[in-house]
Formats: sequence, C-alpha cells, structure tokens
Amino acid sequence: MISLIGNRPALQIGRYQVIDYDTAWLDDALQRAARAADREDFPFIDDIRSGIVKYLETKCPLKLLELEELYNRVRRMLVKIGCESIAEHLVPLAPPVTVQLVRAAMEAENGFELAFFATLRAELRELRAAGVEEIRFTGLRESVLILRGTAKWNKQCENLLTEVRAFLGEWDGADLQSGRMPHLCVESEC
Repeated sequence: MISLIGNRPALQIGRYQVIDYDTAWLDDALQRAARAADREDFPFIDDIRSGIVKYLETKCPLKLLELEELYNRVRRMLVKIGCESIAEHLVPLAPPVTVQLVRAAMEAENGFELAFFATLRAELRELRAAGVEEIRFTGLRESVLILRGTAKWNKQCENLLTEVRAFLGEWDGADLQSGRMPHLCVESEC
C-alpha cells in the first residue's frame, strides 16, 4: 500500500512517479507565468497555490495524476478567474525527482559504461522536457560497483565514479548555458 503525503495523488512526470512533494515548485511556476505575462504585481499566487493543494488533497479522485494534466487544470482555473494572460504563459515545472542510478547500471550491465551514460543522458533529457529542474541521484557508488562487476571498491571504481560525477557536472553546466536553472545533485551532495 502506498501512503500519500497529505492525501495528494502521486504525480506522473515522464516515466517517474513522485509521491513525497512540497508545493514550492507551484509557486515558482505561477510566479514565472505572472512575470512572463507582465503581471509581476499579481497578488493571488498564494491563494491559487492553496486552491491547487486543496484540490489535490480533498477533491482529486485520482491516485496518479500526470503533471501536464495538473497544469491543464490550473490553466483552466486561471482562465475562469480572468487571468488568461497568466494561463497562456504557464509552463509546467515539476517537483524534484529522484533517479536511482542502480537501475541504469543494471540495464547497462557489467562493462558497458557507454550504455550507462547513454541511458542516463536520455533520462535527463526526458525529465528536463517534462519540466524537471531539480534531479537527485541515489545509488552512485552501487551503480559503479555494478558497472565494474565487482563487490569490492577499487581504483577502477574510483576512476569511474569520477567520470560519472564529471558527466553530471557537465550536463548541469550545459543546461545553465541555455538559461534554465537546473540543479543536479548526487546523494549527500544536495
């Protein structure tokens, strides 16, 4: 049985489901839409977010809600209250997503680091396209052990660990150059 925080439905973001989420990302999405609509003085962001949270906790009949569907509902609500320009500029922003690196390593199997990096690259693109700006990675050391096909940490593991961290750092920096505000973090580095 899945226990949902505050009785909110899980959010489907790409192929990931997020269960434990706060609502700060909703504020950010609404503030960005208001700025894009030249309505920086828009005073109702807290009220709209509260209404969305109340809907999620008490009125939403679904246990799993696609992020895009949530934003479609928010857009309809904004139009209903006379905020069409903000609704037009509302771009989906997702809560932080946690990615298990062990799964990608198991798919790539022992010795296939290129497949691991290709899988990881595809997942990052998919998540960013879905509106995710904060991605947390877990299982870094375990995934390195799987890729190296060993149970004991060694110098080759340390080298691969450095490569994975560098890959994540380069990806994060590349998105920063595009004007987005991403944040990738690995385990305890968040």
